[in-house]
Amino acid sequence: MSAAAAGQYFSDFAAALRYWRGKRGHSQLRLSAESGISQRHISFLESGRSQPSRELILKLGVVLDIPLRERNVMLLAAGYAPAYQERKMDDPELRAVKQALDFMLAQQAPYPALVVDRLWNLVMSNEPANRFFKWLLCMPDEALIPRDGSINVLKLTLAPDGLRPWLQNWEEVGADLLHWIQREAMSDGPGSEASALLTELRQLAGMPQAGKEGADPGLAPNLDRRALPFLPLTIRKDGVELKLFTTITTLGTPHDVTVHELRLEAFFPADEASAAWFRGR
Repeated sequence: MSAAAAGQYFSDFAAALRYWRGKRGHSQLRLSAESGISQRHISFLESGRSQPSRELILKLGVVLDIPLRERNVMLLAAGYAPAYQERKMDDPELRAVKQALDFMLAQQAPYPALVVDRLWNLVMSNEPANRFFKWLLCMPDEALIPRDGSINVLKLTLAPDGLRPWLQNWEEVGADLLHWIQREAMSDGPGSEASALLTELRQLAGMPQAGKEGADPGLAPNLDRRALPFLPLTIRKDGVELKLFTTITTLGTPHDVTVHELRLEAFFPADEASAAWFRGR
């Protein structure tokens, strides 16, 4: 992360601290009680009258549950070097993490599973997922699915020329995906990549616009008590109907930005017919 990145979010550390304290709904008194830092000192930090130490910034990051990437931004805003590294998945130091993810992906067969970053850019996938996407996208068997982050799973799912034509309940799924990335945007600082992605998704044809009157009321979660305990993805193509649901897994207690932002999304059949179809593949 470059020093310029800090300016994208906050003008200085004081602005960053005020933002995150407000985002978490903490008063200065509550933050003082939970961090062990005097309320007077917190007030001086937020007004710019006092400058924080590196250790104090890291402590506030833990207390306010700030994402690792944004803790780096706060450090940069205060004139310190980032504390958390961001590595590529082929970095030798992430070999154990990649092996664990490869193992989990393999165990999910014959059902699809993906590893994505926090913005749902595709990082890894198992062979059932590759075959599933190729079938849905009418790709030849020998085609390669890029796993370099160039494919955004959310865009691919919701784009009119992506998976949307085969996703029978795309409005409900779209509402859930928008809410998910909106939570990511809210947990980031202002001007974040998550906010930009949310805007881009809303600009896709047929998607609801923020504050737009007359937005499709179908683009809302189904809160009916009789609804299933999960949102199924209903796929229909070539006379085949599949009902799936997904789970999201994150890695525990990471100390690396890349690892902190990884999610493993596993697809499961919601009925026996769908399970049989995947087993037969």
